[in-house]
Amino acid sequence: MKACVDKEACIGCGLCASISSRVFCMEDDGKAVATEDEILDSDLNDTEEAASSCPVSAITLE
Repeated sequence: MKACVDKEACIGCGLCASISSRVFCMEDDGKAVATEDEILDSDLNDTEEAASSCPVSAITLE
């Protein structure tokens, strides 16, 4: 599974990075980015929680 952040939709709240810091981080532009090409099984629950918690639904999981 892979996470993708829509940079146009992201408002930079940082919630995803605080929930799943191994998969998401905040870039210099204040927007989130997914840092992992493949999400490890051990990070899956946090990543799904981060995606569902995004206030603007900018995160998709593929």
